[in-house]
Amino acid sequence: MATQHSRSAARLMISPAVLLLLGWMIVPLAMTVWFSFLNYNLLQPGPRTFAGFSNYYYFLTDPAFFTAIWNTLVLVLGVLAITTVGGVLLALLLDQPMWGQGIVRILVIAPFFVMPTVSALVWKNMFMNPVNGIFAWIAEALGLQPFDFLSQAPLFSIILIVAWQWLPFATLILLTALQSLDSEQMEAAEMDGASALARFVYITIPHLTRSITVVILIQTIFLLGVFAEILVTTNGGPGTASTNLTYLVYGQSLLQYDVGGGSAGGIVAVILANIVAIFLMRMIGKNLEN
Repeated sequence: MATQHSRSAARLMISPAVLLLLGWMIVPLAMTVWFSFLNYNLLQPGPRTFAGFSNYYYFLTDPAFFTAIWNTLVLVLGVLAITTVGGVLLALLLDQPMWGQGIVRILVIAPFFVMPTVSALVWKNMFMNPVNGIFAWIAEALGLQPFDFLSQAPLFSIILIVAWQWLPFATLILLTALQSLDSEQMEAAEMDGASALARFVYITIPHLTRSITVVILIQTIFLLGVFAEILVTTNGGPGTASTNLTYLVYGQSLLQYDVGGGSAGGIVAVILANIVAIFLMRMIGKNLEN
């Protein structure tokens, strides 16, 4: 009886927070769904008429939509490949005893705490600038022609910037998992004659599998909404070369003032993100069961 009363009291105490959270999420979502069925353009005064599914049809048949889907997929997979492989290598490096190990770890993790807008500005002006950037200076020092990253390889540039931001996160998670590896198991394998590569492939990688899966899940959810880096560096261009789904919705809503079409695009983006999240959660569930 006392347990039942304590559970009821706990539910009563957390109910305001739950209601606030639901209101914070459901009200904007409901408004977005409602706007997606209206002819709602800020440049066209007058009453908002019901449009049915025409906004969805227009958004899904727009050639830029398929380009944005492809760019989003390439962006997510590219960043995941760099951060996963680089995270494993950095975790192995930082796990080795060295002088100033704590300072080195802080320096490696520091980029994760830099705001996306700031990091994009730094990469745009200090590194990738074809005239005054560090990459241009290195190219000229080697007798090569400076390469304009943001114009000639815009999507790769975005991948590089975002991967630089998320690499510390992957490194931190994988380093934590690596430190829980049984040292006696590694020593026994070494005494049995296993090479460093064999120990890495057959002991270290299987031990890091779950952590790698968690890194992929968390990063994928956030990478689907990359926006600030694109806005600051390329504005989705040249053309739609670096436009992802999030930036396409922004352009439809705030650049073309089409609130109805942008809302339809937002709903489509939410549905696709949830499909990806459900797929990854099932993949993680099967991995944890094994």
